[in-house]
Amino acid sequence: MIHLTRRERFNAAHMLWNDKWDEQKNIEVFGKCANKNWHGHNFELFVTVKGDINKDTGFVINLKDLSQLIQYKVIDKLDHKNLNLDVDFMKGKMTSTEVLAIAIWEELDEGIAKLGATLHSIKVQETENNFVEYFGQ
Repeated sequence: MIHLTRRERFNAAHMLWNDKWDEQKNIEVFGKCANKNWHGHNFELFVTVKGDINKDTGFVINLKDLSQLIQYKVIDKLDHKNLNLDVDFMKGKMTSTEVLAIAIWEELDEGIAKLGATLHSIKVQETENNFVEYFGQ
């Protein structure tokens, strides 16, 4: 078994806000991330797959195919978008990086399996200092 990681980048805006709370509580909990005028990040996405090496190709997965899948299912939907308003797979969800990582997993898991590998992890780096990793349920 070998692990292989593809890195992609996207820029997106979002706002963290819980409609069940008043403005004061949202600001107390989310701080600057509750800015009603949004805020954005230059995200890095790391998609790690695992599997056995195909004897005919020497690949776990064809990186060109993996890149195209990530681009179509995730990057095209996220890049230069508002996560709260524009992204179909984030509708009705809190737009924290944690929730985003799970949503990206859900977008990619089946497609990666069809390419012959297993999705191992999703890492979303929001800032230089903050990132989350999700390894499935």
